[in-house]
Amino acid sequence: MVPVVGGLIVGLMARFGSDKIRGHGIPEAIEAILLHRAKVDPKIAVLKPVSAAIAIGSGGPFGAEGPIIMTGGAVGSLIGQWMHVTDAERTTLLVAGAAAGMSATFATPVAAILLAVELLLFEWRPRSLVPVAIASATAALLRVYWLGAGPLFQMPHLADTSHVSFVIGALFLGAFLGLVSAGMSRLMYAFEDMFEHLHLHWMWWPAVGGVGIGIGGLFFPRGLGVGYDNIAELLRGSAPLGLIVGILIAKSLMWAFSLGSGTSGGVLAPLLMIGGAVGAMAGHLAHAPAETQAFWALIGMGAMLAGSLGVPLTAILFSLEVTHCLPALLPLAVACIASYLVTALIMPRSILTEKLSRRGSHLTREYGVDPLELVLVREVMSPLAIKASSAPLPGVFTYADSTTRGAAEIMATKGLETIPVVDRATGQTCGDLSLKDLLRGRGRSLDRESERLRLFGYVPPELGGHN
Repeated sequence: MVPVVGGLIVGLMARFGSDKIRGHGIPEAIEAILLHRAKVDPKIAVLKPVSAAIAIGSGGPFGAEGPIIMTGGAVGSLIGQWMHVTDAERTTLLVAGAAAGMSATFATPVAAILLAVELLLFEWRPRSLVPVAIASATAALLRVYWLGAGPLFQMPHLADTSHVSFVIGALFLGAFLGLVSAGMSRLMYAFEDMFEHLHLHWMWWPAVGGVGIGIGGLFFPRGLGVGYDNIAELLRGSAPLGLIVGILIAKSLMWAFSLGSGTSGGVLAPLLMIGGAVGAMAGHLAHAPAETQAFWALIGMGAMLAGSLGVPLTAILFSLEVTHCLPALLPLAVACIASYLVTALIMPRSILTEKLSRRGSHLTREYGVDPLELVLVREVMSPLAIKASSAPLPGVFTYADSTTRGAAEIMATKGLETIPVVDRATGQTCGDLSLKDLLRGRGRSLDRESERLRLFGYVPPELGGHN
């Protein structure tokens, strides 16, 4: 009954408070940045942590990190709104608050910065990266002051794990966890689709999800709550087979079903636990000693995080920071990249961006050079039929050896549809550049990129492929 009551309270809070408290937390932060100019309703800063606390405290098998990230982001956004800063500055404050929340929760300041870059910032510039780094570092220092130093999870001492057998094993385990990541994402959204077809107002869905939590908790009590104790046991290499199987079956179903109901809760801790259980099961099947089982649990956690969230760099550093297990770096990196590759090939979007896609926002989570940076003005300009040798320079112009991006910025700033082009060597006008020419330049750059990617059978999102 307790999970049902908790779900009922969360549903009522969402119905009469704000429906933005439903869900993981991170997709909502991304949506605020993309669609709402980084403006978050002040109610979110209060309702999101309270609803997550109620959902988890009543037995919900969720993580607290997603709601904490959203709450930190909401606080940053509110500060930005109070200070009347620009949209870009408000976005930076939102992301800084989100990174600080993650850093304080897990003592992972570097991973928090990378998560901000890979998921929230949509750019890599000093104007945003430096404030986010300062906020993350400050939160980590305050955590040390209040809770002490040291990793969140202790691991047994590991011998040299850079041996080729460990690396190859990590490669295969990472690839398998890429499949598991895709499967868990599809399972959760399948449950969400099921709830969408219920002839019942969405306000009551979390209570129905609470029924699933209660039934699962009867068979597997350790599946209730955040489950950091389960993660710690997996990383000590002391998890019994019953706990591992319970996590893989009961915890997975409880989490996917209840989160699909639209309640308030995070995905990070459950994904870590499921990935760790897969790794620990591999260790059990190989009859490995306890410290080696702990190693494979760590590899599984990182790979699950990389595949599910689509953040391989964050997954590598996060796994290292929560355990301080540096000897696992090489196989961990191999596993995370393998998992990310598999999910990128078989799943069009991550578990986070799928939520946004269902709301109509299709994101490209790839960093690359602006196509207009790769094409010079002289490659696409329209040359003059007759060159004037003594004509004065126009008031606004671009040079022929400039990039088309620079020219586009001048045209956008001045409100021009065509801009004269000047030869830098002679100082004479040699042509003009129009919007049509810019589009042709962008198309030329994309053609070059698609030629490089055709070997892998990959179609860029700009040309209609998956992101």
